[in-house]
Amino acid sequence: MARFDGGRVAPLEWVGVAAGALALVDGFLSWRHVKGSPEVVDLLRTLGVKTWYTAWGSGVTGWLPVLLLAGAGALILAPGFGLRVRGVPVLWLAMAAAALVLILIRWATLPTPDAALLRARNHWIVDRGDGRPSVNLVVLSFVHPVKLLNLTTDSTTLNGIPRGFTPELVGYFTARGIRVQLSIGGITYVDPWNQALAANAAQLGRNAADVARRLGVGIEIDYEENSGPNLAGLQAFIDAYRAVLPYDASGANPAARLTIDVAAGDRWLIDLNRKATADWLRPDAPVLDYANAMVPARQPSTSGAIANWQEHIDGKPQYSPPVPPLAPAKFTGGLYIAEGGKVRPECNDFAASLQNSTGSWLQNAAPNGAGSTAGLLGYMFWAAERPSTRGVTTTPPNTCEGGVGAGATAYAIPVPMPALRQS
Repeated sequence: MARFDGGRVAPLEWVGVAAGALALVDGFLSWRHVKGSPEVVDLLRTLGVKTWYTAWGSGVTGWLPVLLLAGAGALILAPGFGLRVRGVPVLWLAMAAAALVLILIRWATLPTPDAALLRARNHWIVDRGDGRPSVNLVVLSFVHPVKLLNLTTDSTTLNGIPRGFTPELVGYFTARGIRVQLSIGGITYVDPWNQALAANAAQLGRNAADVARRLGVGIEIDYEENSGPNLAGLQAFIDAYRAVLPYDASGANPAARLTIDVAAGDRWLIDLNRKATADWLRPDAPVLDYANAMVPARQPSTSGAIANWQEHIDGKPQYSPPVPPLAPAKFTGGLYIAEGGKVRPECNDFAASLQNSTGSWLQNAAPNGAGSTAGLLGYMFWAAERPSTRGVTTTPPNTCEGGVGAGATAYAIPVPMPALRQS
């Protein structure tokens, strides 16, 4: 291998070599990034949205100039290794000029990736195509229970809640008549729920109420402990919350809205469901506003979805102790709008959707031992933007005006949400 002779490279040529080396290093740094408040940028990161891009992720007009400049630097070094390359000055100048032109083209055509990105990706939520929102409720997920208890501030959390859950974000929805709730927990945070309830359940409830009042949002309890849930602790959480924000049947105070997630039917989260139905969701003595029957492991068929929801209405008298019946007016039914690698018709094709095929049943489901009026409260959809770290999203081109939005029109969903039926 030929030894390098630096004397064959002129001093001015070293400038070109340095430019090529700097271009190569710069190609791995941030060329463009999302603009906006730190809270909005943190929310985008939480949702799995990339907030910065290198030259290699910025298209051919990003990475090709880097390669041209690096290649030009390599040409200049060639004589130092004893290689004869004709017309090096001309080649170097042409490559550098081409790189400059490509960079200028890239800058001139670069879209502005600012906070509007969040709106663009979720515009279908606030506009079903005719200016009206597709939904009347948005649930922001998830709050870490231990961080909320300790009012943690770190790189992703501010005073116990994700940094992206800001008054500006809440106001973006509420200004359009859409209620907002924060979900505490989720399947990932079962252990943190247990830890927070064991440490100081009442303080956790007071902290949740304070966040709700400060942001003007409701709270959703998503405590998915299937084996021996801390029901005494959860009762203390609810009691502390209600001591600050009493039950409000009118719905006038958004912070008083306190709900709970239960399983799709009565065969999972049994202890939690039994306690919620018997003590917190009674029409004659309501403590929580309603329950959301979450999505099952995969999108059900029409008959499967109805069978799951009917279990809540009927209860499980054969269980020991039994699960009492739940009033239809005290729960919603959950459906996927994106699942794995599939965009569901529930998102973009109302005619083929479960909210279409189950709609008549859902509106007319009769009480069977609890409640006095027919019909569930409505549907809840999992989930807008990015339901999981892998799989499809509901961002363009997979937006949900044609499914969720069309369903809102077909069923004349009121926006804003009116007072809820109590029985």
